[in-house]
Amino acid sequence: PTSFPCSRATNSNFAAAAGEMDSRGFDSTGREFSSATEMWAQEIGATASASASASEVPPGAAAPSNGDAGEEAGGEGKREEWYSKGIAYWQGVEASTEGVLGGYGCVNDADVKGSAAFLRPLLAERFGAVKRHLVALDCGSGIGRVTKNFLIKHFNEVDLVEPVAHFLEAARENLSSCMDVGHDTHKAANFYCIPLQDFTPEEGRYDVIWIQWCIGQLTDDDFISFFNRAKVGLKPDGFFVLKENIAKNGFVLDKEDNSVTRSDAYFRELFNKCGLYIHSIKVCISQNIKFSQTTNFSFHLSAT
Repeated sequence: PTSFPCSRATNSNFAAAAGEMDSRGFDSTGREFSSATEMWAQEIGATASASASASEVPPGAAAPSNGDAGEEAGGEGKREEWYSKGIAYWQGVEASTEGVLGGYGCVNDADVKGSAAFLRPLLAERFGAVKRHLVALDCGSGIGRVTKNFLIKHFNEVDLVEPVAHFLEAARENLSSCMDVGHDTHKAANFYCIPLQDFTPEEGRYDVIWIQWCIGQLTDDDFISFFNRAKVGLKPDGFFVLKENIAKNGFVLDKEDNSVTRSDAYFRELFNKCGLYIHSIKVCISQNIKFSQTTNFSFHLSAT
């Protein structure tokens, strides 16, 4: 999608209750869902009984039967299929700016400028008075586009995590001049070929964890699990930035690459479950060619 910065809201209140979420949605074939629960049940076999642990079963309730165990195994198989299909899509995409931006390479400059305008005051507010060796994590880094054009200019070290091997290899090549340099020089430090649902960052390493245009690949449960693990990777006063497209209402499931565009209320419900607080938001308007109008947000998040 093409997006342009238009305004910034600070100190956003985070008080969306679960019941307020606009839960209806549709997929890229036009199929409608009454709720995200219905959609996930179709896509990954997610059910309350399958996802509940033994400790969550109410006293006196029947223990899971062999049939229930079979359904749970089937659900895990569908979950693996969900991720395999998404990876397969991106494995077929050219390792270029045009490729990773879905044919809209023209948005790169505006994206970089908007991100820099959002991040600079946050860094000054958090770390401006303290000389600090700043380290960032670029999640879903692709070919290193965000790191090369933006993050590496603001951080002494940037680590990249990306599940698609040929993208990460392109990132190594694109950032080859920014590797193996002096301790205080801006450099690309580590390259991890791991999907976010399986990644756990090094404890206390990062000042900023930057997550852009990739969190839609994760199921809700893996979204929550990822942020709960990633919190451990933040230094004191460290924070997350999540930059994503936002559906006007409910959600939109893209059947081509197995990704979900969530609404603002949907995101806020998940943030609440992760124990995250929204400190600031940058709002952009974008026109999504596939699914009519969406909004592009950058969230500045801290753990509670």
